[in-house]
Amino acid sequence: MKWNILLLATTLTSCAIIPPEASVSVTMNQIDAQGVGKPIGEIKLSDSPNGLILTPDLAHLEPGPHGFHIHEKGSCAALEKDGKMVAGLAAGGHFDPLHAEKHEGPVGHGHLGDLAVLEVNADGRATQTMTLPRLKLADIKGRSVIIHEGGDNFSDQPKPLGGGGGRIACGLIQ
Repeated sequence: MKWNILLLATTLTSCAIIPPEASVSVTMNQIDAQGVGKPIGEIKLSDSPNGLILTPDLAHLEPGPHGFHIHEKGSCAALEKDGKMVAGLAAGGHFDPLHAEKHEGPVGHGHLGDLAVLEVNADGRATQTMTLPRLKLADIKGRSVIIHEGGDNFSDQPKPLGGGGGRIACGLIQ
């Protein structure tokens, strides 16, 4: 009987010191100049010893590469710029708490919000998991995830912010 109690106490103690992995699901919606549209899927975000794991389950996207970023503000709303409404502009710029002020991709020394290119297959689905070694879930809660219409070359040349173009989908990280 003493052995069982000791084993139970040891097991409970071990469980108490191992924190559960944090995770959230982010609903992604189409966005345009009129605001937020229909859902296109979700992205699961979870902490791991190697960094933040991002697992998309998205559909209804144009096939090919898309720029993919964490943006600084937790909003997907359209805002006016130069007299025109712009999709997702209320999300602000790329998440850049270290003020790197450069675009170098997920493993460079630029914006922390730079994610790997989102590859969308011929069926309009994106499901490729990526690990972001410089981020934890706590870093990005209250921010947004944005998908851009075009690819991303992780440079500010020849076009700013990788040349991804307009914002086509957005989700809030809560």
